Amino acid sequence: MQITLKRTNSGDKDFKMLITQLDKDLRERNGDVMDLYDEHNVIEEIETVVIGYLDSIPVACGCFKMYDANTAEVKRMYVAAQARGKGLSFKILTELEQWASELKYQYLILETGNKQIEAHGLYRKANYNQIPAYGVYTELPDSVCFKKEIKPSAV
Repeated sequence: MQITLKRTNSGDKDFKMLITQLDKDLRERNGDVMDLYDEHNVIEEIETVVIGYLDSIPVACGCFKMYDANTAEVKRMYVAAQARGKGLSFKILTELEQWASELKYQYLILETGNKQIEAHGLYRKANYNQIPAYGVYTELPDSVCFKKEIKPSAV
């Protein structure tokens, strides 16, 4: 089993395929509440996408976008069912953190749903702290938000 990561952008066909799977997975888990979240999950053009491959097959993704001058927001974290439990989500998150650091961000924030218990565990393991809902998520009842301070890279 070989895991590889690729930095790319939101136009990547593998990323598009994976977020289609993510949206289906979220709808199955959360049902109609996703109607409230769908508009916030639209990915415009983003240049900071990471795709994880398991033996050359795209099975995981994540990305981030600027939230403010010092903060990037992690979006669209996903690992396909057949690839879960192999450490891909942690590897994707670590790569996103490194990339954000290279771009001189000081903080990463993110939102996940209250039913994504495995995501909560991932973020806590990666030293994210739960914070009050921010931005558009303050009005969405099932949101759970996290934040982490990162050190801007000297690169």
